[in-house]
Amino acid sequence: MNIVIVESPAKAKTINKYLGPDYQVLASYGHVRDLPPKDGSVLPDEDFAMTWDVDAKSQKRLNDIVRAVKDADRLILATDPDREGEAISWHVLEVLRQKKALKDKPVQRVVFNAITKKSVLDAMANPRELDEPLVDAYLARRALDYLVGFTLSPVLWRKLPGARSAGRVQSVALRLVCDREAEIERFVRQEYWSVLANLTTAGGATFQARIAAFEGKKLGRLDIANEEQANKIASFLRAASLKVASVESKPQRRHPAAPFTTSTLQQEASRKYGFAAARTMQIAQKLYEGADIGGETVGLITYMRTDGVQIAGEAIASARKVIGKDYGDNYVPEKPRHYSSKAKNAQEAHEAIRPTDLTRRPRDVARYLDPDAARLYELVWKRTIASQMESAVLERTTVDIDASGTGGPATLRATGSVVRFDGFLALYQEGRDDEEDEDARRLPAMTEGEKVERQSIETAQHFTEPPARFTEATLVKKMEELGIGRPSTYASTLQTLRDRDYVKLDGKRLVPEDKGRLVTAFLESFFNRYVEYDFTAALEEKLDRISAGELSWKDVLRDFWKDFSGSVHDTKDLRVSEVLEALNEMLAAHVFPDTGNGEDPRKCPVCGAGRLSLKVSRFGAFVGCSNYDKDKLEGKVPNENPPHCGYTRQLSAGGGEDGDAEIADGPKLLGQDPETGLDVTLRSGRFGPYVQLGEEAKPKRASLPRGWQVADMDLDKALQLLSLPREVGPHPEDGKMISAGIGRYGPFVLHDGTYANLESADEVFSVGINRAVDALAQKRAKSSRGRAGAAPLKELGEHPDGGPITVQDGRYGPYVKWAKVNATLPKGKDPMAVTLEEAIEIVNAKAGASGKGAKKAAPKKAPAKKAAAKEPAAKKTAAKKPAAKKPAAKKTATKAKKADAAADGAA
Repeated sequence: MNIVIVESPAKAKTINKYLGPDYQVLASYGHVRDLPPKDGSVLPDEDFAMTWDVDAKSQKRLNDIVRAVKDADRLILATDPDREGEAISWHVLEVLRQKKALKDKPVQRVVFNAITKKSVLDAMANPRELDEPLVDAYLARRALDYLVGFTLSPVLWRKLPGARSAGRVQSVALRLVCDREAEIERFVRQEYWSVLANLTTAGGATFQARIAAFEGKKLGRLDIANEEQANKIASFLRAASLKVASVESKPQRRHPAAPFTTSTLQQEASRKYGFAAARTMQIAQKLYEGADIGGETVGLITYMRTDGVQIAGEAIASARKVIGKDYGDNYVPEKPRHYSSKAKNAQEAHEAIRPTDLTRRPRDVARYLDPDAARLYELVWKRTIASQMESAVLERTTVDIDASGTGGPATLRATGSVVRFDGFLALYQEGRDDEEDEDARRLPAMTEGEKVERQSIETAQHFTEPPARFTEATLVKKMEELGIGRPSTYASTLQTLRDRDYVKLDGKRLVPEDKGRLVTAFLESFFNRYVEYDFTAALEEKLDRISAGELSWKDVLRDFWKDFSGSVHDTKDLRVSEVLEALNEMLAAHVFPDTGNGEDPRKCPVCGAGRLSLKVSRFGAFVGCSNYDKDKLEGKVPNENPPHCGYTRQLSAGGGEDGDAEIADGPKLLGQDPETGLDVTLRSGRFGPYVQLGEEAKPKRASLPRGWQVADMDLDKALQLLSLPREVGPHPEDGKMISAGIGRYGPFVLHDGTYANLESADEVFSVGINRAVDALAQKRAKSSRGRAGAAPLKELGEHPDGGPITVQDGRYGPYVKWAKVNATLPKGKDPMAVTLEEAIEIVNAKAGASGKGAKKAAPKKAPAKKAAAKEPAAKKTAAKKPAAKKPAAKKTATKAKKADAAADGAA
């Protein structure tokens, strides 16, 4: 028996069919080992020794692999054809050696770029050894990511409370987003004007022309600076005579784009379908692993993590045949097209992403795929076919029109293009990141000396626009251009930035959160080298050279660690106050914008004597007065010399919502509470705007709910918020009070421990007893359905061991249910055609594998008596526990932070 190891169970099932009974294909389910998220997993002082950890799920799968290999004749490692795939094979091999399962058995490594029978059988016929340099590159990358994450992140936690973590690639990607935002903030809009003429030829055809020169001076897009200039030109043109001075036509050829790489697929799927990078890769993975097409599972596209743009010779030949058949021989170029990557550090070790069978057209597979998968397959198919089609032939025409008269002279210019042969454009046109139309409109036929008639002259005011914020597509493109990251890291890096609340999506645009800007400013101030684009790209290049066998991976780590550890040591004595002052300086334009009245933007608007500065808490950063003193606020020390000033606001001076500027400079008095006579004020805090009653040590406060604007707040609304929670009335069934309020997850009604959401914050103040009871009933019914499960699709009968067997419809497809055993039906099996005998066989197999079953669950009640008998002793123990639990909670929080650091380092 030959044991074959792949990564996913779906792939294992398909490949087992291709290889036959002499092979057993097992899945590793991805990585089987990783560096544990704790200090000491990589030891620089011990020649970068690495400790690997196996989680419980992976251990079970490894045990299955070990048992199978012990009885096998040969081991074949067939994980993915990239660095991560090579690493998984290495990890499996290391575990097998440690377990002494291999003995003298031959070990072979095979790779296939597509999951088709031909690709798999060809790979099996051409095995190789494990690629040690590729494994070394993985080890170097993993060690670097760990060392950065676990060394830099604790510095952030100590010096910048509220920050989550830093990562080798993640932090540089974040800097790109933050630098673009700073560029936008510094941008100064420039006014300019355009002058447009609507003209008619002698034959009656209309077209438009723009001013190109006036009074002997060429005019660029920004050269008409004001309305006076524009009107002067327009007045001249309205009285001038116009004739065609020249007509120039030039042929142009537009060539198709190369087939998809990982990054270009992510970019195009984002532009055309709005897919996030992670979503694109998720769908592509399914297309690569295969779909059931007419009763056979087959991989639909080649491997989707690649920076190569070339495709195999047989695929080129197949594409040319499809083009000739579908479009005609004139769409097939004389010679096949060959592409090379322009991306920095591209390895081009694998093919581009293409369909495994180009004769399998999108319409042929659409009915077997979900809509998103069908769209992505169509995109890959069209791009691949178009890449081998003939170029488009266009004719670009430029017409200059002389304007003569009193004043002037002037020249108008009209441009247009005509597609003479559409070529690849008949099938596919690449999406664009901007909204400009690349092709000008078509111009009517004109001859030199021909007079044209004036219909109207238009002037329009414009302003220059700042550079656009990054989308996921343009950020991936920029990272690829700079050589930052690799194809396998783009999606996870972008996801990490969002998970850490460092960036948010505004439509498709990436906007840095204040937390992200603080982290970037800190790293630029104290670890600038490690967020430099060139440094990160150079390190990526070294990693690529390791995979090519040109550098020693430990030499690269030693060089990096020597400087990096020194930089971290230099921050040891750095005080938080020093950090904040450095950030005050770097983020001044964002945090303390110029007020325009000549005053110091950092002067406290409340006490006048204090100076505004960044401050930090465990919840993050905020802006406060230098006379802000928490101990004085809480009465722990006398409030004098100087007195406490309680002014605080969010990081951004504008506050982010319309009207926030009204309270950015201090509390706004809304009126007095008629019951207590205390002032009701509207304020801005580090968690957003809120209303406050009085000025005592712990005043009552209420945050403005989502959708409420500062500009709309008045005394009545403030008193409504401060009165919450509100009693709605007793429940008709048990008489217990129903209350309404606004909580962490929005507006709600509450009864006897059950919360039910309301549609809006406004409803909290108007909801009546009938609406509240109905909402609570719906919530309880929904919870009950979730616990009890949905009605069965089919009742089959009794199991021989007792209990009904039913067919259910679940989240992941139909399954058979008996007692506590849920067994998924085989793929393609009609749930309504399942017989009782088939169901018994399926659940028995599942029960035997998992140890589940109705009879095994019954004895669990016996220990309850013992627990009851010991109840007094248990209570005494419980009374002593709280004091001992506090350190454990702190330890858990630390572990969570370290896990974040590990995840961010990997990204």
